[in-house]
Amino acid sequence: MPTPGATMDGMPQPTIVYAPLMDAEVRAIADELRPRAFEFRNVAPAELGDALLDADYLCGFIGPIPTDVLVAAAGERLKLVQLMSAGYDRFNIEGARAAHLPVADNGGANAIAVAEHAIMLILSALKRVHALDAAVRQARWRGGVGRVYELYRSTVGIVGMGRIGREVARRLAGWEAELIYYDPIRLPADVELELHVKYAELDQLLRTADAVTVHVPLNARTRNLIDAESLSLMKPSAVLVNTARGGLVDEEALAAVLRDDQILGAGLDVFSHEPISADSPLLDLTNVILTPHSAGPTWQSFPRRFANCFANIERVQRGEKPAWIVEELADLFR
Repeated sequence: MPTPGATMDGMPQPTIVYAPLMDAEVRAIADELRPRAFEFRNVAPAELGDALLDADYLCGFIGPIPTDVLVAAAGERLKLVQLMSAGYDRFNIEGARAAHLPVADNGGANAIAVAEHAIMLILSALKRVHALDAAVRQARWRGGVGRVYELYRSTVGIVGMGRIGREVARRLAGWEAELIYYDPIRLPADVELELHVKYAELDQLLRTADAVTVHVPLNARTRNLIDAESLSLMKPSAVLVNTARGGLVDEEALAAVLRDDQILGAGLDVFSHEPISADSPLLDLTNVILTPHSAGPTWQSFPRRFANCFANIERVQRGEKPAWIVEELADLFR
């Protein structure tokens, strides 16, 4: 019989370390989908440094890990960091580069969930759902909320046409809205045709769109992509939605234009500081809908996350290149 933690030929069993600790229902999904040839350990963040020295693969919702820890782990056994999230701005990407360690995102596992949430926020902001709800609770029947707007025959501007941006476009098909998009890399013509989208430069998109929804990663190039100047280009009847990362939008500038009614409203699922700061000016505004970074983790998304995670780990274990390597490290693993 093989010894515990070893394969039939006596070689050490490859180990997957997952952090942070999962609740019982999520752990049940992981246990159902995980590959049986691997040892699977679920650890708390405080235990991660020691656990990595015996890990072949790290997956989960991972925050910052010091560079020296990543270098040491990669020097031992660690072959891949597989994030369960689409965003990776909290991870130490420069440390991964120093360790020559691939880091992969979740491969679009939450794309449908985030796309649906973005569309919900677009509709809610255009129709002032938060104000209508407050009016009913305050016995103001059909009064005092201002103009509401339809998505029908409006123009929706999608900033970033990656996996989530494309799902937004697919889900808006049939709404009879015009879809325009901006991305640093323009889509091939056949993909634009398939998604029913038209390319526009960012300034033109901001001037034209009735709803702007942001779906780009946060990095040095995109921080404060939507700033005071960008917001000044938007129509007074337009709404801004951000379900990507808080640092993409200058929150002080957004609060100022919302306070002065320079745009109709906004819907935000992400913030520059999370949880949102108690003194954030956004909390005092009535024309912005706030949700607690909850767009991605729908119940249906967890099986997709784990399936992608384990498939990528098995890919690397077979000696193949991992999928979904984050953009900043792609040059190391071409």
